[in-house]
Amino acid sequence: MNIVVLIKQVPEIELVKVDQTSGEVSLPTGPGVVNPFDEYAVEEALRIKEKTGGKVTVISLGSEKVESALRACLALGVDEAIQITDPVFDKSDPQAVAKILAAGLKKIGDYNLILAGKQAVDDDSAQVPAAVAANLNIPQAMFVKKVDSIDDSTATIWRTTEEGYDIVELTLPVVLSVVKEINEPRLPSLKGKMMAKKAPVTKWTAADIGLDGSGVGANSYTKIIKVTPPPPRQKGEIIEGETPEEIAEKLYKKLKDDQVL
Repeated sequence: MNIVVLIKQVPEIELVKVDQTSGEVSLPTGPGVVNPFDEYAVEEALRIKEKTGGKVTVISLGSEKVESALRACLALGVDEAIQITDPVFDKSDPQAVAKILAAGLKKIGDYNLILAGKQAVDDDSAQVPAAVAANLNIPQAMFVKKVDSIDDSTATIWRTTEEGYDIVELTLPVVLSVVKEINEPRLPSLKGKMMAKKAPVTKWTAADIGLDGSGVGANSYTKIIKVTPPPPRQKGEIIEGETPEEIAEKLYKKLKDDQVL
């Protein structure tokens, strides 16, 4: 079984700042990390490979910084890493990213299963996996908590819902996004780290995957006009009283006066 995992290199979130003067996000200069939710997708791919055989490929879109994230996946036991990089793709919105990744997947051609984390922790859009499936015109299931069974033709999965989960059978090839309940990601071995340093990383440009600037990069269909930090949290109020009944009465009166009730 040939499995492709979509990963994203994201900044360390605690180091991300908002420049209120320019209205833009100020990103740290370091290489960043593998999107945490994608780590669960990589782990699930490796577990499926261990059961069924085959090959695991990771693919990502981004600048030279992405290579460190790809090598982190190679250190875990991934077989191949592909980086799609081209200045024409800079500032692509989530739908454009999905278009680019789908073009890369079409170039790969031979795949049975595409996995991704449920969302990226930097933009939290949760759009890309489903949009990739739409671009490829193949089935998809989002927020998967368990791959119950899988073979060369079908997969039975548990899809998380607000009420619990659905059990769904899908025909392969299929795109699945996974939640963190699906597994516990492994840590790389020293041998894996050493091998990852020397492993080749395939790099594709826009021309390699048959795309130009249409609908991607600066020509994406959505634009970020301004970014602002969330407003500071209002200071809480402590309601005091001699007895629980008195405190409850004061709380009720306040909520009623503030028209919350």
